[in-house]
Amino acid sequence: AGRMRLGTFRIFLVLVHVSAACEFGPFSYSVTGIVCRMTKPAALLLNQETAQVIQAAFRNAKFPNITGERSMRLLGKVAYGLTNIQVNELSIEQSEVELKENDAIHIAIKNVTAFFKGTLNYGYAGAWFLQLFHSVDFEIESSIDLQINIKLMCQKDQVAADASDCYLTFHKLTLHLQGDKEPGWLKQLFTDFISFTLKFVLKSEVCNEINFLAQVLADFVHDLAENFVRDEGISVDISLASVPLIKANYLESHHKGLVLYKNYSGVFTDSIFSPSLLTESRMLYFWLSEHILNSLASAAFLDKRLELTIRGEELQALFEMEDTEAQRNAVQMIFQGISYNDSVAKVWSLAHPQISVQPEGTVVKSLVAVEVSTLPMGEESLMVLYMEKEITVTIQAAYAEKKLILHALDSRIEFKVFNCTADPSENDPSIRNFLQTMISVVGIPEVISRIEPALTSLMNSKGLHLFEIRNPEIITRKGYIIVQLDFSFPNHLLLDFLQNRL
Repeated sequence: AGRMRLGTFRIFLVLVHVSAACEFGPFSYSVTGIVCRMTKPAALLLNQETAQVIQAAFRNAKFPNITGERSMRLLGKVAYGLTNIQVNELSIEQSEVELKENDAIHIAIKNVTAFFKGTLNYGYAGAWFLQLFHSVDFEIESSIDLQINIKLMCQKDQVAADASDCYLTFHKLTLHLQGDKEPGWLKQLFTDFISFTLKFVLKSEVCNEINFLAQVLADFVHDLAENFVRDEGISVDISLASVPLIKANYLESHHKGLVLYKNYSGVFTDSIFSPSLLTESRMLYFWLSEHILNSLASAAFLDKRLELTIRGEELQALFEMEDTEAQRNAVQMIFQGISYNDSVAKVWSLAHPQISVQPEGTVVKSLVAVEVSTLPMGEESLMVLYMEKEITVTIQAAYAEKKLILHALDSRIEFKVFNCTADPSENDPSIRNFLQTMISVVGIPEVISRIEPALTSLMNSKGLHLFEIRNPEIITRKGYIIVQLDFSFPNHLLLDFLQNRL
């Protein structure tokens, strides 16, 4: 199965170069909704995990049997076969990474010490497959340097890695026969004319496996990102908007960032992204257009997620936030003495929320309806309050201690519709004044306090909590958001992935 996989993969790579190139318009940045920039420090950090990938490449390489024959003076024909070749031990001394502008990610791996084991069969004279009668276990001790140049390209609208530019340099290749009990001339004989073939086979199979793993890892990162921006029926199209960039100090990919919901997919052609908007001082950057936030809010509205029901003690806490005579009078007029346990408040968005990103924060403008009903024992529900109001609130976001923190800076409320059973003529301004204060001081913070853990839980369900994120900053500018951070890579993540996939 392994041989078939590698053979198929070689054919696949040829087809990729011929037919799977992506086509982009002349103004690629104009359709860019999401940008990911990984700088040199992040590449250096991830390079520390290279050892695991290289070890997996050696262990998963399927080495073919090596056979041959040679005429020797006095001995006649000597036939040999090396079978069951596999890696016994492997250690890596050093790995270095360099970003070559507009070219490739250059990885130099120094002093890979690898021990291979297997069985050597050999015999003399005649048809060797009939006359083979000696068999001895062998071990090959090797010292190798690897040079891998990984090119990033677009394949099927996603980032693909091509590591076919791969070289193995052998400093040592020593054949040890079983316990070195065989005559010295035999060891010398086989070492001389097997070593060339063996080097060729090792290079071919190990480089093929590295190439295969590079593509598998690229797919893994894409799947991880795609899953992160998907929740049930709402997802984000992260297909590429242009060819991935390799610069001397960073790697950068540009994605469409279109929100997908049922049969709905937006169109986006006026992005304001420019590479100069991002710096190179942090390890990882994400640039997000406000168009994405607007589209996500629209999808959430269409999916009926912008609804909230409050009852019992929670409802009481809202209406009794302050113990004043005005508050007591307003509550008495609205509820007419009916218990909070027999009451329910429903809050929902009447239209798509409008989101704009400004230097002071993310501004959310929404038309919201509130309905309060009472349910006296044995009686039909009675609506005691209904209002529609346009709320504009500016929110600043932060991420600390693996939790999303949302802070409302200021809010404006404008009543559009107001009906209260206790005051049908709306002559008494006290109820409206009370509700205006309650919505500003308690209502908006209450909604935000519910959104915080919900979004944190959603992000953690995608594995964000596995990463050690350091000093994250969420910066808002007119029309876009930048998230910049440093991180530590969870060692077990890549190891678990390799063990599960291979």
